[in-house]
Amino acid sequence: MKKLLVLTVILLGVATRLMAQTPPKGHPNPSGAGWKPLFATDLSDASYPKGIWTYEEGVLTASADKAIWTAQPYGDFVLDLFFKTADGTNSGVVVHCSDTTNWIPNSVEIQIADDYAKQWSEAPKNWQCGAFFGHQAPTKSNVKRPGEWNRYTVTCQGKMIYIVLNNELVNTIDLTKFTSAKTNPDGSEVPAWLNKPAADLPLRGYIGLQGKHAGAPIYFRNMKIKEL
Repeated sequence: MKKLLVLTVILLGVATRLMAQTPPKGHPNPSGAGWKPLFATDLSDASYPKGIWTYEEGVLTASADKAIWTAQPYGDFVLDLFFKTADGTNSGVVVHCSDTTNWIPNSVEIQIADDYAKQWSEAPKNWQCGAFFGHQAPTKSNVKRPGEWNRYTVTCQGKMIYIVLNNELVNTIDLTKFTSAKTNPDGSEVPAWLNKPAADLPLRGYIGLQGKHAGAPIYFRNMKIKEL
């Protein structure tokens, strides 16, 4: 019986890993087993500058350009959340962060942007919503207009990251391909401030949300995570 139990646990673990490595086709059901809120409603389990982030009536937002971070690091996981942009919003979901003080070169940022705004619609495609910021553009712009809620699912499994935006897979990121701090695999230039090759970044780190960047707010709700 004990051997059978051990074998069952091993097989379940293998099945979970295989499922996570299969590109998702849509959003998960975050009400099942293993899911938990990314942050407590009183933000007691979050790291952030006091007075910047507020959680009211289920909506999280910031009054300044300061990120909010999980208190614990994560390895492989699925993160599911809703976000709402305003006119000109430029924000992001940050994963694999090893240094929250100097997070920009020490993490992977999944871009959130108001692609309808002139400054972002005319920006490089790898600066638009759903992009691996500065590195890889989404397959399409699928963000809704400012004031409408969008749904994001970010799946991190080993060196792979899958981005589902509004029920469509818009980016599949293989971090092993990003071996240069100057040039992306498609030949585009890496922004100078991203001065560490993404392929070399640790795969376990803190999860963060970028605040009121570029003068425009961002709103989040229903943020849930499941470790794999």
